[in-house]
Amino acid sequence: LVTATRALEPVSETPRLDAELLMAHGLGLSRNDMLLKARDLETPTAFDGLMARRLNHEPIAYIRGHQEFWDLVLDVTPDTLIPRGDSETLIEAAIAHFRDRPPPSRILDLGTGSGALLLASLSVFPKAEGVALDASAAALAVAKGNADRLGFDNRAIFLHRSWRDAGWADDLGSFDLILCNPPYVETGAELARQVQAYEPVSALFAGDDGLDDYRILVPQMPPLLAEHGICIFEIGRGQDRSVTQLANQAGCAVIPHRDLADIIRALSLSKSIGG
Repeated sequence: LVTATRALEPVSETPRLDAELLMAHGLGLSRNDMLLKARDLETPTAFDGLMARRLNHEPIAYIRGHQEFWDLVLDVTPDTLIPRGDSETLIEAAIAHFRDRPPPSRILDLGTGSGALLLASLSVFPKAEGVALDASAAALAVAKGNADRLGFDNRAIFLHRSWRDAGWADDLGSFDLILCNPPYVETGAELARQVQAYEPVSALFAGDDGLDDYRILVPQMPPLLAEHGICIFEIGRGQDRSVTQLANQAGCAVIPHRDLADIIRALSLSKSIGG
């Protein structure tokens, strides 16, 4: 572990954690179990191969095949973005909105990827049912697999469609909660190698200013919202003013939500201030 940590320092901001996660994965143990039993264990033969992949900047989540999000462990593949803690801001915002209101009965997840936002929200709101959309059939298969494995299969529907196609929302009805983490990175932006080389490009980039998908989606949200519903968008750093302007033009009131780094990470849109 000491040697692996030193080797990973040039490619990782958390080299010791990465080394421990890879070692535990190679041993078929949880990280905690591996650390407790470390003195009695031998380095597994698979460890060198796992290290080689990480030293080539492959993300830990893809090497292990899963990622923790909220209180769930989700399968992930290079067909899906890796769920990040920043996106939990959307779930926290939903909980805050419905704290003094009846809980949502219908939830829509736009661009579901691994299913992280939908499945986390279904775990928080146990009486709700959900609909998830994604333009990638491969990503949908991952999301549906996660729903089946975690016991949400009878409460979730997965639809292969793109919001860039005309009529994509015509048959969906209205929703109490809409969640969306769209592409929002500026085309040509420099990203960390482990992101740019491995995560799906179609889920990252959205035009010269990163706002292309907000321009498509935001004006279409009011007809999809139930009377007291909200739509919560994840946004990139510094995009709050631009997306708020789009929302106001669409007749929506906006509430910002900050992540643990005190960055405005999400915006809640409602039909009115009292919505």
